[in-house]
Amino acid sequence: MADLSEQGDAPQFGVYVHWPFCLSKCPYCDFNSHVRRTAIDEARYVRAFAAEIASTAARVPDRTVSTIFFGGGTPSLMQPATVGAILDAIARHWSVTPDAEVTLEANPTSVEAARFRGYRSAGINRVSLGVQALDDRVLTELGRLHSAREAIDAVHIARSVFDRYSFDLIYARPQQTPQDWASELKQALAEAGEHLSLYQLTIEPETPFAALHALGKLKIPNDDSARALYDTTQEVCAAHGLPAYEISNHARPGAECRHNLVYWRAHEYAGIGPGAHGRLHIGRLDIEGDRHATATEKRPEAWLTRVESDGHGLVTDDMLTREEMADEFLLMGLRLAEGIDPTRYAALAGRSLDAARIAALRENGLVETTAAGHLRVSMPGFPVLDAVVADLAA
Repeated sequence: MADLSEQGDAPQFGVYVHWPFCLSKCPYCDFNSHVRRTAIDEARYVRAFAAEIASTAARVPDRTVSTIFFGGGTPSLMQPATVGAILDAIARHWSVTPDAEVTLEANPTSVEAARFRGYRSAGINRVSLGVQALDDRVLTELGRLHSAREAIDAVHIARSVFDRYSFDLIYARPQQTPQDWASELKQALAEAGEHLSLYQLTIEPETPFAALHALGKLKIPNDDSARALYDTTQEVCAAHGLPAYEISNHARPGAECRHNLVYWRAHEYAGIGPGAHGRLHIGRLDIEGDRHATATEKRPEAWLTRVESDGHGLVTDDMLTREEMADEFLLMGLRLAEGIDPTRYAALAGRSLDAARIAALRENGLVETTAAGHLRVSMPGFPVLDAVVADLAA
């Protein structure tokens, strides 16, 4: 796996903006996304986004924004002017670094791809495309509205407009073999510039796929087959110069998604928009305490009404305990190839990790210590990451 070495110590501040609308709901998706058959009043939403940005900035002033991420939903359904107005609101209330990474998730349909130059002009400098598969039959089964050809064309447009781009694929699909996946992955890598997100298909509760799975009408690979597909992913990507830097994300060294690193390194970020989550340090910045977990109203219209009434859509604003902060740090940080700094864990938790547990996991080949002194999960340990984290957190 890739090693990001001695990075990640300097505090970062990211802003996540959630656009909750999609043209259709994919059957595997449990994200906060909603389909509306009438036009969205984007001007009204812009005003609400600006209000929530202002109220958040009042709580955490004097921040310097290093990353901004428009997620969803389908943010590429927004007009470029809407994106620009939200970016302007962020810049009014916080400083934004000149080299800030500003990412927008996009669907690779021709209609949305045509907007890419408008997004670039608005301030977007990185796009992440939801390709998901390079096979038309599979795309139909996944409920996607684009074809494989449209996806590749959108990647080509992204490459011509943006210096940085990425796209997603889903693997461990029904009846998928390692040979099939290796072939598809090599095709994707031929189009990838610097970054790929590769997610194993999981059956999420209360989705159409969950209902089909419960009825026996949707069969996904068993654990052994899924492990073979995971191993294929690591081998093929590493051979093409895009090793994993996180359990589902691959990049050329230096091309990692900086916004997602804010999450995985347990830095501070604001969540703006319906159903957005945040982690904010309220009060003094020279201590690790007073870290709040925030979340906003999920339903778009209810969020809109709440923001217009109260200036924000918050429904959760909990101060985390030291143990909760340490557990989050462990859970998120061990997803990374760089691992975690045990001294930071001890500062958060008020106690060190159990040396005996680390020794047992190391003896079983599941964790290792880097030259920099970071504890990280080994390649054999990643398929059982949840169990490793649970053992260390106990």
